[in-house]
Amino acid sequence: MKLPEFTVGETTIGQLVDAVADQFGDYKALEYHKLGIHYNYREFRDVCDAAAKGFMALGVEKGEHMAIWANNVPEWVYTQFSTGKMGAVLVTVNTNYRSFELEYLMKQSDATTLLLIGGVRDDEDYLRVVYEICPELKECEPGKLESERLPLLKNVVFLGEDRHPGMFNWDDIVEMGKSVTDDQLAARQKSLDPDDVINMQYTSGTTGFPKGVMLTHTNIIGNAKSLAECMQLSAGDNLCIPVPFFHCFGCVLGTLTCVVSATAMSPVVAFKPDEVLEAVQAGKCTAVHGVPTMFIAELEEMEKTPYDTSSLRTGIMAGSPCPIEVMKQVVNVLGASEMTIVYGQTEASPGITQTRPEDSLERRVSTVGRALPNVEVKIVNEAAGEEVPRDTQGELCTRGYHVMKGYYKNPEATEAAIDRDGWLHTGDLAVMDDEGYCRITGRIKDMIIRGGENIYPREIEEFLYTHPDVKDVQVVGVPSRKYGEEVAAFLQLKNGKRVSDEEMRDFCKNKIAFHKIPAFFLFVEDYPTTASGKIQKYKLRDMATKELGRESDATIETA
Repeated sequence: MKLPEFTVGETTIGQLVDAVADQFGDYKALEYHKLGIHYNYREFRDVCDAAAKGFMALGVEKGEHMAIWANNVPEWVYTQFSTGKMGAVLVTVNTNYRSFELEYLMKQSDATTLLLIGGVRDDEDYLRVVYEICPELKECEPGKLESERLPLLKNVVFLGEDRHPGMFNWDDIVEMGKSVTDDQLAARQKSLDPDDVINMQYTSGTTGFPKGVMLTHTNIIGNAKSLAECMQLSAGDNLCIPVPFFHCFGCVLGTLTCVVSATAMSPVVAFKPDEVLEAVQAGKCTAVHGVPTMFIAELEEMEKTPYDTSSLRTGIMAGSPCPIEVMKQVVNVLGASEMTIVYGQTEASPGITQTRPEDSLERRVSTVGRALPNVEVKIVNEAAGEEVPRDTQGELCTRGYHVMKGYYKNPEATEAAIDRDGWLHTGDLAVMDDEGYCRITGRIKDMIIRGGENIYPREIEEFLYTHPDVKDVQVVGVPSRKYGEEVAAFLQLKNGKRVSDEEMRDFCKNKIAFHKIPAFFLFVEDYPTTASGKIQKYKLRDMATKELGRESDATIETA
């Protein structure tokens, strides 16, 4: 296996790009087959240098915050690695955000520059949102914004060729960069430290305002290297990336994991199952990433139109539990026989555990693997914080190079998440076996308490997955006057299947404890998800509470 030579903890993203370009310059770096973009690593380095010089010419200093609001367009990749070269902190913006959320993020992050596209769906208009928040933009020269609501924001860059009042476009930035010399860029890059914050991502929490997670060069380069090792990626591999770049899944497990291993990046601008399969076929991709719902959609597409996916070997499935039948089809139909499972969270850069290629199929669906190289994992008693024996449920904690620097301008939340000994408390319940393999058994906040009994949704979900007509399932608690909470299951059925509530209850009887049998079954076509594909259980809980007429119960419970 041919791998780039560099040292984690001593390397910045800019130095990494240069090292890979020097050592693997002729190898494929970035491919967008539908857009006709094909760069090797030497050419990719040159594109990133040109953009880095452009941002320097724009006046962006080391440590300044630059926000990007776009899906997986090529300029996103260029921006990620060019800011890594010239030292600006890249603040990623969820593509589902609207005006209130964008304004909050821009204020909280102290971003001085915003890069954006026009929108990602027909009903969206990012330009309208920005002009609504910053009406002054319509009358000012590009780069000279003086906004009442966003006083720190000076530059707005449109990622495209179109011209919009008050905004630069991408070509302007590249042209401006011609005034910056190679020596000036080299001096800026040399001034960066591996422990500098270089990436900031906002947690999509279910309560409170999103928090800005500060990640350093060392955090994300080290994590990407560990993940690449576990997938055995090397020069000559090609990874299809349909997951969004604004999330760690896209820009760390995806693009950065490719660069640390000299693997080619084959992104998909916006997830469509046919375009993912086309990219895999055209690029002879050896790896593909996704959440289970993406793989389910790809498998359904394969039933309608055959694609040649025989080149596939590995990849990452993450974001939510993987049903065993889905993993079997990913192996047998798509051909990704070494597909891995990763567990993590943004605060951990994000990977914490991962299965390995040699792990059995059963282990890949029943566990989230074992700790990544150079990462510590322990399970502790939630109340006392003491480590528990193996095969005992508790909170999963992790420590190592991958733990975030902290939450931006939020020392209290940072102190609550990371203890004095450097352990990050994930808030997830887990069990670890004697070989170090972990099973995520629930979220501390997701636990349902019915009549004094603690119920963990994951256990019920795993059981309901075994019903032959169930495609996917999510379990939540709903308010109850009598029990405090009761169990509700949201079911997606396989095409053409019909199942009644009574049939589902009969299926559960004598197989799981009575108090775990859902009191309510709700049948749905889709689940509410974040832009990165994570199912939003709090929205399901709200939906069930309203649909079942339990609003008054909820009021009584919290009074």
